[in-house]
Amino acid sequence: MTAAKTNKPVGDELSPETFLEDLAPRQIVLELDKYVVSQGKAKRAVAIALRNRWRRQRISGSMADEIYPKNILMIGPTGVGKTEIARRLARLARAPFLKVEASKFTEVGYVGRDCESMVRDLTEIAIAMVKEEKRNEVIEAAAARTEERLLELLVPSPLTPGFLHDEAETNPTREKFRKKLADGKLENRQVDVEVEENRYPSLEMFTPQGGVEEVGLNIKEMMPGLFGRRRQQKMTVAEAREVIRQQEVEKLIDVRQVAEEAVRRVEQGGIIFLDEIDKVAGREGGRGPDISREGVQRDLLPIVEGTTVTTKYGMVKTDHILFIAAGAFHVSKPSDLIPELQGRLPIRVELQALGKEELVRILTEPEASLTKQYRALLATEDVDLEFSDDAVDEIAEIAVDVNSRTENIGARRLATLLERLLEDISFEAPEKPGSKVTVDGNYVRNALADIARDEDLSRYVL
Repeated sequence: MTAAKTNKPVGDELSPETFLEDLAPRQIVLELDKYVVSQGKAKRAVAIALRNRWRRQRISGSMADEIYPKNILMIGPTGVGKTEIARRLARLARAPFLKVEASKFTEVGYVGRDCESMVRDLTEIAIAMVKEEKRNEVIEAAAARTEERLLELLVPSPLTPGFLHDEAETNPTREKFRKKLADGKLENRQVDVEVEENRYPSLEMFTPQGGVEEVGLNIKEMMPGLFGRRRQQKMTVAEAREVIRQQEVEKLIDVRQVAEEAVRRVEQGGIIFLDEIDKVAGREGGRGPDISREGVQRDLLPIVEGTTVTTKYGMVKTDHILFIAAGAFHVSKPSDLIPELQGRLPIRVELQALGKEELVRILTEPEASLTKQYRALLATEDVDLEFSDDAVDEIAEIAVDVNSRTENIGARRLATLLERLLEDISFEAPEKPGSKVTVDGNYVRNALADIARDEDLSRYVL
C-alpha cells in the first residue's frame, strides 16, 4: 500500500481508482451516503473499523499482530440497510467480501454446514479477485503470444528433422500473413485449435457438515488424464483468437503467486457479513432447535475468535478478518447470544426503522435509486418516465402505511409497490416508443388504491 493521503478535501468527488488508504472515515461515510440513506451511526462504526485496519497495517513489529479487529453487531429491522452498508464497504475497500446467513448452518440436521466453509468460500472469492487483476496485467503479453500462435496455425514452421529448410522462403510468407491478420482479412479462415475437453463432471465429496468439498479437485489435479483431454477443434480465426488468448493468459499467471496473494488478502483484509445472527440466538433449556442454535454459536466462536482453517490454497488464519454480524432481534435479543460470542462482537450499533422522510430519500437520492432504475429500464424502449414530487411522497406514504399494518420489511416494500404501480406502463412501453409518461400523485393513488384500502393486504403485497 502507498502512504496515506489524509489531506484530500472531504468533499471531493472520488475516482474509481481511489483506494481505501486514500480515505479518512468521514470520506468513507460520504461514499456510503451515495447508496444508503440515514443510519449514520452504523456508517461511522464501519468506517472507523476499516480505518483501524489500515492503521494496523502501518504498524511494524509484533504489535500489529496483537491488534485485533473490533467486530460489529448491527441491530435493526429488515430492509433498513444493514447488508447494503457491508456490501458497499467491501467494494470501497476492494476487499474479499462474503455474505452468509448464520441460519444456513442449521438447515442440515442439528448443526448444518461446517462453519469453516465460510472461510473457504471467502478464499475462493479472493482467488477470483486476484486472478482477474493478474489477467489484466498480462493481457498485452497474451495478445502478442496469441498472434504468434495464430500465425503458427496459418503458416506452420517446418519442423521435419533431417531436412534443411529455407528460412528466407518461410519468413516472407509469415510476414505476409501477419499483415493480413492485422488487417482483419483472415477472420473467416478455418484453423484447428487444441482445446481441453472435460469429459467428466467434477468429483466432489461431502461430509455431513459439508466440509471437504475440495477432495474431488485434488484428485482431478493428481490424475488430469482421467478428467480431461485435449482435442483439435475447427473454428474461424476470429473464434480461435479468443480461445487462444484465454489459454495464453492462464499460462502467464503464476498460480502459486495468486494463491499466496489471495490468502494474504483474506487474512489481512477479508470481511465476512454474518446475517440473521438473531436466528441462532438461543440458550440451552429448550428442545431440539434451541440446542442447535447454541451449537451453531459455539461452532462460529472459534472462527470469529481467531483460528486456522485448512483450504486447498493453504492455511488461512481468521484472526484479522473483520466480522460484521446483523440481525433484527424481534424475538430474541443480543444478550441471548452466548457470552463468548457477545465478547467477540464488541461494537454494537442500532439501525433505526425507516419513516416517510427516509423512504422519500431512498426513492430519489442514491445513485441507483429505484426511480432511476425504472427510468433507465424504460429508456431502452424510448419511453421517458418521470416521477413528480407528490408521486414520490404518495409512494412513501403508502409504504409506511402498509409496513405499519403488516410485516415491516422496510425499504423492500418500495420495490413491491413500484412494480405494481408501473405494471401497465411496463407492459405497454414497447407499443409507445418516443412517448413521455409522468407519474403524479393522482396516478399513484388510483393505481395503488386497492392496497391502500383493502385490509387483506396479503393478496397484493408480499
